[in-house]
Amino acid sequence: MNISKGFTLMELMIVMAIIAILAAIAVPGYESYMARTRRVTAAACLLELSGFMERHYTVDLAYTGAALPETQCQSDLSSHYTFSLVDDKLTQRTYTIQAAPIGNQANDACGTLGIDQAGTKTYKDGANSCWQ
Repeated sequence: MNISKGFTLMELMIVMAIIAILAAIAVPGYESYMARTRRVTAAACLLELSGFMERHYTVDLAYTGAALPETQCQSDLSSHYTFSLVDDKLTQRTYTIQAAPIGNQANDACGTLGIDQAGTKTYKDGANSCWQ
């Protein structure tokens, strides 16, 4: 009786093929999940920065003269989003803050996220659905 111990080359090749197929399915899903996670984090960061702008208005009774502080969320997303005040929207009574995607996030379908003094949330050329 000759009992074989171990695996044949064919068995190993089948296992490798199965692993390759699973990886081909899992990696794009993971990348999509990470892009959504970064987008949601950027939206939360915009809300935090909006709160800062409201505090500035409470003290100065105007949005002019405000500058965005360096926050932890901005640092965490620095390789994926650039946060800024939109200069032509910054007046005594109005502001718009935007998060522009860069790097790996640049291909995100939602594009640039924004929020203004009225709490209007925008993305690319529309409103709201990318904020959910």
